[in-house]
Parts: sequence; C-alpha cells; structure tokens
Amino acid sequence: MNPHLHILVVEDSEDDMLLMLRELRRGGYTLEYERVETAAQMQVALDRQSWDLVIADYTLPEFSAPDALKLLQSQQQDLPFIIVSGTIGEETAVAAMKAGAHDYITKGNLPRLVPAVERELREAKERQKRHNAEQALRESEERFRQLAENIAESVFWMSDPISRQQLYVSPAYERIWGRSCESLYANFLEWLEAIHPEDRQRIQTNFFEQALAGNYDEEYRIIRPDGSIRWIRDRGFPIQDNSGTPYRVVGIAEDITDRKLTEAALRHAQRMESLGTLASGIAHDFNNILTPILATAQLLTLKLSLGKQDRHLLQLIEDSAKRGADLVKQILAFARGVEGKRLPLQVRHILSEVMHVARQTFPKTIEIHTDFPSANLWTVAADATQLHQVFMNLCVNARDAMPNGGILSLAAENKFVNEACRRMNPEASPGSYVAIAISDTGTGIPSELLERIFDPFFTTKEVGKGTGLGLSTALGIVKNHGGFVKVYSEVGRGSQFKVYLPAIEDAETQPAAELALLSGNNELILIVEDEPSIQQVTQTSLENYNYRVLIAKDGIEAIALYAECKYEIDLALIDLMMPSMDGLTATRTLQKLNPKVKAIVTSGLASNNLMAEITEIGVKAFLPKPYTTKELLDAIYRVLHFDS
Repeated sequence: MNPHLHILVVEDSEDDMLLMLRELRRGGYTLEYERVETAAQMQVALDRQSWDLVIADYTLPEFSAPDALKLLQSQQQDLPFIIVSGTIGEETAVAAMKAGAHDYITKGNLPRLVPAVERELREAKERQKRHNAEQALRESEERFRQLAENIAESVFWMSDPISRQQLYVSPAYERIWGRSCESLYANFLEWLEAIHPEDRQRIQTNFFEQALAGNYDEEYRIIRPDGSIRWIRDRGFPIQDNSGTPYRVVGIAEDITDRKLTEAALRHAQRMESLGTLASGIAHDFNNILTPILATAQLLTLKLSLGKQDRHLLQLIEDSAKRGADLVKQILAFARGVEGKRLPLQVRHILSEVMHVARQTFPKTIEIHTDFPSANLWTVAADATQLHQVFMNLCVNARDAMPNGGILSLAAENKFVNEACRRMNPEASPGSYVAIAISDTGTGIPSELLERIFDPFFTTKEVGKGTGLGLSTALGIVKNHGGFVKVYSEVGRGSQFKVYLPAIEDAETQPAAELALLSGNNELILIVEDEPSIQQVTQTSLENYNYRVLIAKDGIEAIALYAECKYEIDLALIDLMMPSMDGLTATRTLQKLNPKVKAIVTSGLASNNLMAEITEIGVKAFLPKPYTTKELLDAIYRVLHFDS
C-alpha cells in the first residue's frame, strides 16, 4: 500500500495541479498538499512543516523551478524534486537535472508521474539511510576522538598498513614521542624510525606481518629527539570490512617507562626486598582470591534456605576468609607501622573466640585450659581483629610446640606496672595493663634463640611449616597498641608468652546491630575488574539485589563503555590494580568525560599514599578487598543516595 504523502506544488495553474494530484491518487496515494506560486510562499511552507515531495512547473510569472530548487537546497532539505512542465527543451531539462532536479515530466505525459514518484521516494529513503549512517559514523568518530584526546597516558592511533598511511594519532603522541602529529601524518614510518636500533627490525617485521592478523602486541624502546629513551607497549587490533577482510588497524601505545624502571629496580633489589614490599605484593593477590570466597559464602547464606549444619559450614567459610583477610591486613599494618581501628573492648571476648577455634581445630591430644574472669577485667583500646591475630598466632605456635600433646592455657588479669617493674621492662610505661598469658607444656625455646624469635623471617620450624612472620607481626601489633611482650621458656617444660596491653577507663563499645541488606532500584552499575571470579560474584550479588550490571575487564574497556552509555550508568565500581590502565587513571578519565560521575574504588591493597591519591581526585568511597555482599551493597547505596 502506497503511503500518505505531503506534497508541495510549485504551480500557478490550479487546474494543472489537480490533474497531477488525480494521477497520484490513481496510483494509490493519499495526499496532503499546498500550492505556492512565489519564493516567499514556498519559504513559509518549508518553515511551517516537513514535506515528502516537491513538484514544480518550470516557469511561473514570479518564480521558476530552478529558483525553487535553489531555495530548497539552501534549506539543506534533500527532498525528491520533480519538474512537471510543458516542453522546455532538452538542454534546459538536462541543466535542471544537473542542478539537482530528480526528474522531468511533460504535462502531456502524466502517466509517468506515479512511477517517477515511487522511484524517487525509494531513492530518498536510501539517501536518508546513508545520511543517518554517515552521521552515526561521524558521531562515533567524534566520541573516539574525545576519548582518545582525553587520555594523556596513552597514544590512540589508526593506520592503513597496506598503503602505509597514518589515518589518526592522538595528541599524546607529541608528549611521549616528542614529535609532532603532523610530521607523522606526513611520514608514516616516523614512529618506526624513532625506535631503538636494537628493537626496530623486530617491530617492523611483527607490525607489518601481525597487525592485520590481530596478533600485534609488542614492547620496545624509542629514542626521543632530546636523546632520552622511553619504553612503549604497543598493541594493534584489525578493523574488517563487510566481507571480513582486515583493511585498517587501530591501536594503543602506552608509555611503560616507569614500569620498566620499576621492574629493573625490583630485579636489582630482589634479595634485599623489604617486608613491606613483600606484604604489599601478597596482599593484592591474596585479597583478590578471598573476595569471591567471602562474598559467595555470605550471598549463599542470605539467599538460600539452609539447615543449621549448612549455615554453620558457610559461616565457617566466611569466618575463615575474614581471618585470611585479617592476616594480610595485620602483616601490612606491621610492615608499615600503620595502626588499625581501635575501639574500647574486653579482651575476654577475643580470648573466648580464640579458645573456641582452638578446641574445634587443634588435636584432641591438646587440653585447653582457661583462666580469665567473666567480668572485672579492665577495658583496652584495640583493634579486635589485630588482637585476635596475635592471640591466635601464639596459640598456633604453642600447638606446634606440643606435637605429642600437652596443655594449652589462656589466662588474663589486671596488672599495675610501677616504676620498679618498668625498670625491668624497658618497653613499658608505668600504669594499668591487662596481661594476657598464653602458655604451653611443649618443647620450650633454647635460651640462645630467645632474642631472635621476634626477628622477621626467623623460624625454628621445618621448611614449609612456617614463614617466620608470625611472632614479628604479633610484636609489631602489640607495640602499636602501646603494649609489650614478655617471654618465659624452659627447654623440655614449655613456654609462656605474656602480652601487656594498656588499660583505659572507657566502657566497652558494643557492636552495632546487623542491618538488613539494601536493594537497588534497577540502577546500572559499571564493574571495572580484571579478575573473572570477582567479576562474577560481584555481578551476581548486585543482580540479586535489583541492580543491572555492565562489566569491563580493564580501564580502557571501561572508558569505552562509559563514553557510549554514560547517561545510563549510575555508578562505577573500579578496581585500582588492573593491567592496561590502572583504576586511578580510569577514574580520572571518567571524571573528564563526566565531572559528576559517581565512583567507588576497590583494592586489596590500601596504603596511606593510595588513600591520599583517592581523596585528592575526589572519590568519596573506598571498598577494601575482600568485601562481603553487605559491604558492597551498603557502599553502593550510600554513594547513590547520600554522596553528592
């Protein structure tokens, strides 16, 4: 069925117009039309509404088809323009067609009008499709350009390796290569000529052989005009035509000089690496492993109807994951001298928990005795997880000292350290303390080793049985709490470790009641995370609580997704340590695309310097790994609803 048409008729004869309209109605069209005779009337009609077709007589008293065509073109309206006139001569008709008219029909041959209209409407539709596609391409290219030019740390490029032509390079090329973009456009091989002679042949061969195949990923050195050397990581990805044939390559070149220098420094200093560096390296990977374990255990507990035994097993998994996270946190705290979060608390609660764990996990040949009052112990200001780690470590050491069984004793009492006692314990200050004694009836420690047991990496255990970090970590925690440790040991009879913690007058802080988990309202969350297991459990947690999710595996992919969907994305959850582009760089770039972007950064490694950088760029929420489902949902809800 032919469509309804809006026709603008440029004609001074109403009778001739009616003949043309009758012909179109016979062709099945329903019509709305307007007849104009002057340029002013046509301008008013064009301004008032849109039209599907213009039919024009060639000559009118005050107007003409060529003038009407020029007026239409000046409005940048690509409408079918058909001249229906008396005989005007072949040369005149050809000139009109060259000027942009789509067809010429004589008034004596009106049966040609319907086929001509059908054809021109089809072609106009195709032209509109092409125009829309070209406009979409221009907009896409503009988004790419804006994205590329907002990233100063990397060079985005597009080239044709076959014709050896540089099609695009972002401004970062000038900063990193030290050469102008114009010079690269003029000489495609300039980037290759800048490569260090030792790397050039390898890169030249691999680029021209592998780029179109999608296998180009190389690191090389360049020599800048000032003689300085920079390291580059360069990757290329082919673009295919409709037949699937690669014809262009787009890529990203990163300045990895700092990374290379760091790698060289680390290789040089490997044997002298400090405990802090070692702990930092462990923390990120270990917390990434613990995150899906912890979140999954809590999510299953919340979402499934489980029996008491199953819930207990899941709680055991969750508690173990939290203790693993605490272990990493305490090592980092010791290595960096960072204090944990301290609250007024009663040591007896922590000792009771340690006793429970020991009774559940230690061999039955070990008897566990306790001697601490249910009340009247003084309060201490401490980080509960840190103290748990200290006491648990001492109990594990006691267990290992009794391979054939024995007695493990946990005791606590109030102690006042006077000046005379302080002189015997140089680490102490006079005052009130809570003294916690953990004793065993094991093998004991030889006197020549007592002075070394708190040294980092020192252990008397077999290879693979201990790291030598436990006691040094424990001592670091106790000292950070203002306390000290005394050791008493006799070979063949056992050992006692006595921990002194300063007492305070404040009452114990009661734990806050557990709150219900907060659901979303169908908000779209962009997860930027390179670990697949963390991607999966975070996505599952959010989708189970009424959020929608987009996933990016690195910062570059996140920026591309955000550039495409920034008006739909409500919040970005960004890991700080990722390949290709780190989370801080990605966050800064998102802020350039949208200064009001809401973001939460997450990491398994939270140093003071890192937290300062996060604060400096204006990110208000940090979610440390490993995180629980509740912590994740609380953080997202708070940023979405309360942080401006």
